[in-house]
Amino acid sequence: MVDAMPQATDERPYHHGNLRTALLEAAQASLREHGAAQLSLRDLAREVGVSHAAPRRHFPDRQALLDALAENGFTQLDTILRTACADAGDDFAARLRATMTAYTRFATDNAALLELMYTSKHRPGATAIVKAAEAPFQLMIELLQQGQAQGALPSGAPERIGIILFATLQGIASLINGNFVEADLLDELVDTAVEQFLHGARPA
Repeated sequence: MVDAMPQATDERPYHHGNLRTALLEAAQASLREHGAAQLSLRDLAREVGVSHAAPRRHFPDRQALLDALAENGFTQLDTILRTACADAGDDFAARLRATMTAYTRFATDNAALLELMYTSKHRPGATAIVKAAEAPFQLMIELLQQGQAQGALPSGAPERIGIILFATLQGIASLINGNFVEADLLDELVDTAVEQFLHGARPA
């Protein structure tokens, strides 16, 4: 009796100690290097050392992975901004400068991720991403409200007051990401932007 030929199998393990986190970390690194178009669950599985089917326990398809990346990105951003704000002390100008510098660094270090975060936020049904985005933006609103309470900013809707500053910071990040401005100038440019914002927004 002749034994049947053994079938080729994927001998990589199906289980992983913290597979979801490992996949997200690998995906974020790949996103930074190659962009969203190159992300593949199969490639990520190979990179973290599990079978090609294992990632589907956490991400049924590629879109689920992208959504998780966007949601995780907003969580990271919130942590980074809150840490910078807290470390700056109680002075409003110092808190604003530190928070805006942290945001712009995140935007330049994670350009592809930030783009994914904002585009995913507006995709129909992306309720988890929208919820995750609320925390960092609420921090910014509360910071502007502090400035209003201290008389450093005029009264009115803080969202409208902050949009100019936000647009300026996005512009700085875009110039750096597009290699129009050297990344080493980031802190100096943000300092200037915040200074001009505070000067221009100061109540008469």
